[in-house]
Amino acid sequence: MRKANPSPFVFLTLSLLGIYFSEMSPWFVLNETIARFGRDGILVLSLILPILAGMGINFSMTVGAMCAQVGLLVAIIMKIGTLGGFIFAGLIGTSLAVVMGYSIGRALNRVEGKEMITTIIISMFVNAIYQFVFMVGYGRFFPAFNQEIVLSNGIGVRNMVDLASYRYVLDRMVSLEIGPVRIPVLMILIVLLSCVAVAYLLRTPFGQRIRAISQDKIKAGLLGVDVAGTRVTVIILSTVIACIGQMVFLQNIGSLNVYTAHGNSDIISAAALLAGGATIRQASVRNAILGVFLFHSLFIVSPQAGQNIFGNAALGEYFRSFVAYGTIAAALVFNIRQRKRTARVSAVNMEN
Repeated sequence: MRKANPSPFVFLTLSLLGIYFSEMSPWFVLNETIARFGRDGILVLSLILPILAGMGINFSMTVGAMCAQVGLLVAIIMKIGTLGGFIFAGLIGTSLAVVMGYSIGRALNRVEGKEMITTIIISMFVNAIYQFVFMVGYGRFFPAFNQEIVLSNGIGVRNMVDLASYRYVLDRMVSLEIGPVRIPVLMILIVLLSCVAVAYLLRTPFGQRIRAISQDKIKAGLLGVDVAGTRVTVIILSTVIACIGQMVFLQNIGSLNVYTAHGNSDIISAAALLAGGATIRQASVRNAILGVFLFHSLFIVSPQAGQNIFGNAALGEYFRSFVAYGTIAAALVFNIRQRKRTARVSAVNMEN
């Protein structure tokens, strides 16, 4: 019988303590948490399928985020605004995400068992190309059609690009206020529909193939499952979901930090999923929903709690980074211990 994961309880306790010491209004924390659920929920969902396929945490989800940013920058360069421009950017981003996801999936099939470290390296490599294109290529190798976003020397895109044409394009459509709580209804519905779509996908024959590959790739292959093809499809879906998630995230933020906006999307999303009770071997939509609420509520209150307890808000910021990276490290350690325990049990059973 599998032991219950203590992560949700730990984060709930830390969040309640943080709310108490920060002296923030619970309504304010709830408002911010709901906003972050709509903003970050889809990004967290992008990690579920690779985990269930036995590939661990897909740190190359940042490539999907970069695809979304490329789509938005292309729309801005072409000066296509409002909802039409946002949809156009989404089409560009998801098309690029499919291509990138296919390439990443093919690469991961060559390094089975080392997918997580490989996805970290891939994301760094693609990030270098992305930086080169917009920092050096725009205005030098590619015509600078939109002079408003070019640096003063005529080469490269500015660090910060205003997304005024797309700001709150989803949030404003349908929203609801219940007392002091504001609920972006359309945003929440989009995230919940994404949750339903992922949960439904896992109940289809494709989802069964994913689980079969995770349990035993050799047996799955003998049963007729296209292991390599399924793994590639999983990474394509993960990259596309991450692209859509970054689109939703950026329209809520309202501005694009061209060179760093995608930077921590993998770490924050992974930490949120693990906070909800997932591991690097098992994850579910429930873990994603619970984790976003628990992890981000702690993120909201940490700086003010640090200020009130220690007289230094920076300590709260350090604590947030510690929690994010510490959660992932703890999950990796737990996974190694679990594998060793399983190997010992299998060895004992074979001897008997």
